[in-house]
Amino acid sequence: MERVGAARDLVLGYVRALNAIDAAMRVAIPSLERLADVLGLARSRRTSRSGHIGTYSYTVHGAGCRFISCNGTEVDVDFEADGSEVFDLWRLRWYGLSLPDPLEVTDEDLRSAVRSLQPLLDEVRPGWFSVAS
Repeated sequence: MERVGAARDLVLGYVRALNAIDAAMRVAIPSLERLADVLGLARSRRTSRSGHIGTYSYTVHGAGCRFISCNGTEVDVDFEADGSEVFDLWRLRWYGLSLPDPLEVTDEDLRSAVRSLQPLLDEVRPGWFSVAS
């Protein structure tokens, strides 16, 4: 149960980090209505596919973006067609490994942690999650 608690804290940390990134991006780019809009800005070449905004570096990829904070913590997120932010167990695990004090967790512990956080999180498709609105 202790491992699931650590995984739960990791998931909550990821959600907090994602919220902090969203806030920082909105300050840096006032026209941003939602974090997913960074994809459109990069695709239309109104911003670079990679760069620095505030205390984060970012790299736009396929359906999402990877953000790295000044302490090296990585938050990788994909976006649905409606602009909602989605993530999977791999992204959560990678976030944990990138923390200043790395935390390695199993998929099983992460699955249990995510289940314990419903209704905060929704499973939008098998293995992919979003913060409930």
